Amino acid sequence: MADVTLLGIDIGTSGSKGVLTTATGKVLARAERGHATRYPRPGWVEHDPEEIWWNDFTGLVGELLTAAEGRTLAGLGLSGIGPVLVPADERGSPLRPAILYGVDTRATAEIAELEEELGATEILRHGGSALSSQAVGPKIRWLAKHEPEVYRNTSTLLMCGSYLVHRLTGHYVLDHHSASQCDPIYDLRGRRWFPEWAERVAPGIELPELAWPTEVVGHVGRQAAAETGLPEGLPVTAGTVDAWAEAASVGVREPGDLMLMYGTTMFFVQVVREPLAHPALWSTRGAYPDTYTLAAGMATSGAVTDWMRGLFGGEFGELLRAAAEVPPGSRGLLLLPYFAGERTPVFDPDARGTVCGLTTAHGRGELYRAALEGIAYGVRHNLEVMADSGAAAERLVAVGGGTTGGLWTRIVSDVTGRPQSIPAETVGACYGDALLAGVATNTAVDPRNWNPVVDTVEPDEAATARYAEFYRHYRKLYENTMDTAHFLAEQQRRVG
Repeated sequence: MADVTLLGIDIGTSGSKGVLTTATGKVLARAERGHATRYPRPGWVEHDPEEIWWNDFTGLVGELLTAAEGRTLAGLGLSGIGPVLVPADERGSPLRPAILYGVDTRATAEIAELEEELGATEILRHGGSALSSQAVGPKIRWLAKHEPEVYRNTSTLLMCGSYLVHRLTGHYVLDHHSASQCDPIYDLRGRRWFPEWAERVAPGIELPELAWPTEVVGHVGRQAAAETGLPEGLPVTAGTVDAWAEAASVGVREPGDLMLMYGTTMFFVQVVREPLAHPALWSTRGAYPDTYTLAAGMATSGAVTDWMRGLFGGEFGELLRAAAEVPPGSRGLLLLPYFAGERTPVFDPDARGTVCGLTTAHGRGELYRAALEGIAYGVRHNLEVMADSGAAAERLVAVGGGTTGGLWTRIVSDVTGRPQSIPAETVGACYGDALLAGVATNTAVDPRNWNPVVDTVEPDEAATARYAEFYRHYRKLYENTMDTAHFLAEQQRRVG
């Protein structure tokens, strides 16, 4: 196995990453590309699959293959943002830009329509999750109502990973985890499509074959090999949604393990023993066969900090240093991080960002720290709801770009009162993709110990006690400003 390598590629919201690893998980090379996300209207968030996903993929592969010379490339693992909707023709060619995951809130009317038609309780019972902007089903219904010509020409439904799999291998397949976010057309306990509802939500469309992210579903074809430089015949896994690949990358695979992903959005994936249906969370299949997960996701996290960096200028390091000089509580500031609505646990696409307590004495350090603290309060809110559902996390593992620098993870541990484990590699989902490719091809050496923990962030009891009062007011701030936020969201739509 000394010369065996594995390739992992992940397509993210604002950038894509790839790694080349050994069979033991050592990173030989890494590559990264940024890209723009389209916001054609308020509440609409889109990607062009060809322009962004395929171009990023081929560019990353080209960089990484140079490090593989003289070694055997054993497998390719894929992941991407999700769940997303890509209507495609019978050849798998996209008919419009991809409608992204829960940050795209265009299908709110269709959510209400499907709940009325199918019954909210029945939807939760069959699929494990209430309908929200995260669900694919309402987006399909939106497409049929608002773009009927596109829908009439739609033969297949793709996501980010399955688009790449189809482009590389010609196979039309979707992993069970991604399918379990296609509410209400997937039967969570039955591990199958739910044909009775699929015909009502996606009539006339052939649904993909189902597989697990740990399965090889095809091999790189001749044309794809010519376009990418990959060897013809290279095994390709089913792929999955990025957060679940990232959870795999940090060893989150046992019940009670929870991954906290610090990225453009904040995401939570916890492995559970059995499906837990909760109206404020998502119950899904896991990345490994016959596993279940409970998931939560905030609509923004790194997106807010990046917005502030653009507003203030300078680099993240400067803002982190300024925020580190500010005491807990940001000298009397509270921030609601609902800059793109909010997903779990409030499920309110019309929630809006709020800063409360501003005075002329506050500067960028206080505002930036208030943003980090506001996101941390959102983390605590989600962890509390997950615990109330019967899935109290036993081990928190932090991953993602927000773990660098140490301040943000320390604030989250102080706000929640929970320690966080930091693994050796926090490169992200692409590292999990390489691991899953190694599992699928039976080439990964000791896959349970690929990514050992190298540090633990412990909470400070005094800071936790101080934050408790701020958290209480954080929860009240949303309730007390909700009507105003909804009014303003409607005004934004009118002028958008």
